[in-house]
Amino acid sequence: MPWAPAALVAISLLTTGCASHDETASAPRTTASGSAPHGYVEGAQEKAEQQSRLLLNDPATGETRVLDLITGKTHEVSRTAGTTELTTDGRFGYFHTAGGTRVLDGGAWMVDHGDHVHYYRAAIRDVGRMPGGPGTRVRSDAAVTAVTDEDGRTRVHRRAELEQGKAGPSRTLPGTHAGAVVPYAEHLLGATEGGKVVVYDREGRRVASPDARCEDPRGDAVTRRGVVLGCADGALLVREDDGVFTAEKIPYGSDVPGEERATVFRHRPGSDTLTAPAGDQAVWVLDVTERTWTRVNTGPVVSVNTAGEGSALMVLQTDGSLHGYDIATGQHVSKTKPLVTGALEAGTEGNAGPVIEVDRSRAYLNDPKGKRVYEIDYNDNLRLARTFDLDIEPALMVEAGR
Repeated sequence: MPWAPAALVAISLLTTGCASHDETASAPRTTASGSAPHGYVEGAQEKAEQQSRLLLNDPATGETRVLDLITGKTHEVSRTAGTTELTTDGRFGYFHTAGGTRVLDGGAWMVDHGDHVHYYRAAIRDVGRMPGGPGTRVRSDAAVTAVTDEDGRTRVHRRAELEQGKAGPSRTLPGTHAGAVVPYAEHLLGATEGGKVVVYDREGRRVASPDARCEDPRGDAVTRRGVVLGCADGALLVREDDGVFTAEKIPYGSDVPGEERATVFRHRPGSDTLTAPAGDQAVWVLDVTERTWTRVNTGPVVSVNTAGEGSALMVLQTDGSLHGYDIATGQHVSKTKPLVTGALEAGTEGNAGPVIEVDRSRAYLNDPKGKRVYEIDYNDNLRLARTFDLDIEPALMVEAGR
């Protein structure tokens, strides 16, 4: 059966049923004509503020929890043992294991219409498994989810199927890809093994691509300015305007050793300021708007992130403390008490261990050995706002609802 156009599935209906946790759905408010109002999603509650939830996993035991940051309550969900990586697209959590990728609907998401945003909350539920073990990369937009396995083969799933609680059928893109294939501007963007940028339509057909290359692509991010790909000599920014794709190189400006290049981008969703470790003793900050790289010498880097837009650069260092730096000057401006317990190793960003998740007003830091998560007010000198005690070691953490 042919796929529905992307516009018809961009905000598909979320059906109820088979939910393991109660979440009362609001009744459909109707307009004077009797129709559902703009933004209504069946089975979900629309809220006035962001509905953030943390998805947490202990790979050793498989114990998995969802921490609701609005209510402060922790929900127990079915176990996933042997998780090598936990990723999210803002709603679904993807637990990568040797036996495939488990998909969990975090039950919190947002729909960005550009001039306004809708926030939703619904039941947390299991969606099932997708093929693809460690090394699988999952990227999504409102219409499709692209799953690229470790061999570079990419399958594309309809987002509506996941929202209805099942992985559903998929179609396979031609050829193999280096790095993730990223849904963007109602197309699919990737790079071939030779570094050539390629663009597909939703049906998997090649369309006109920018004449650009990205050697050894590692790391990617979707920003309001376009898609950023991490390349051997810097970054490549790919943009779309009226159906035409263009690419612009953002070089480092000097020779950078392979072990110090940016390969794992972290940022606040919606921000155009990206961060990445520059080896294990410094941090890269990429200002996509200004097309500039800044290297901040921080000392041992365990994890890094920033809210962008004038906010401090947050770096978890091996002393267990969260440090704040002024991005423009590189000056050290703040520091918390030691928060993360146990031995910490620099250069482990992207692996199981402490990470910094950032949303519109708070940052979250997991302390696996201490069995807790910290909430940090990054606008108030890295003030410790809340501490959530857990009954598992949350070695893997992502935030949904952003």
